[in-house]
Amino acid sequence: MHSILVTKADGELEPFDAVRLEHSLARAGASSVVRARIIASVLRDLHFGVRTEDIYRSAFELLKREADVPVAARYSMRRALFGLGPSGFPFEQFLAAVLKAHGWHVATDVTLVGRCASHEVDVVAEKDGKRVGVEAKFHNEPGGKTDIKDALYVHARYEDLGRSPLASSRVDEGWLVTNTVFTKSAIRYAQCSNLTLLGWDYPQTRGLRELIEEARVHPLTALTTLSEGEKRRLLDRKIVLCKDIMAPHLLKESGVHPEKISEVIDEARHLCAV
Repeated sequence: MHSILVTKADGELEPFDAVRLEHSLARAGASSVVRARIIASVLRDLHFGVRTEDIYRSAFELLKREADVPVAARYSMRRALFGLGPSGFPFEQFLAAVLKAHGWHVATDVTLVGRCASHEVDVVAEKDGKRVGVEAKFHNEPGGKTDIKDALYVHARYEDLGRSPLASSRVDEGWLVTNTVFTKSAIRYAQCSNLTLLGWDYPQTRGLRELIEEARVHPLTALTTLSEGEKRRLLDRKIVLCKDIMAPHLLKESGVHPEKISEVIDEARHLCAV
């Protein structure tokens, strides 16, 4: 089965890896019994060129039926970040919340004055005497990649802000953060220019996924008990985190059916360990 090629989100083919699938299921909290059932089901339907997105959806639906709350929500975390679009502003808010949970003092949508130009900065974060300017590069689809042109642009901005004549606008570092992946050329440039990159699984052992899991800061788009319309209405009210929807009146005002409200709160509480 390992020789069967599947189609990634960017259109490239790669060998199917059952070990990787089991690891992601275990990381979400699925029991060994559930993991075995899901992998057996995926292997039965596996064929050349099947999309990894289809494999994910199949596993996700089985988790919703067979696993305890909130395993399916944890498994869907990467996809949940795509739901923070299409503008990307909710992603900036979410990113700020993750950094705040890790001890950073944060501000969003800030205008800073550099040596040569003014810059609108997505997130400004301060911790232990260090001030960081963060550019959030949001992609609506799994196949989106953040390329070298983004790294060049961000590096130039923060070089300018690092030389600002105003102490209030000066930054020590520039970060480029994405909800997907970076191209090899972007990574090479960042390593050479001392630009910090943070992606879903980059750096490999300290990516955005690890920061989310450690802080237990989860987007409400991960909740399986909310419809897409309900999620959108909450996001439109600038509510991004599952821990912020615990008030029944808030859900009711956002159009969630009264009979479903307790179920939504229960899933949110288990997912975020509030």
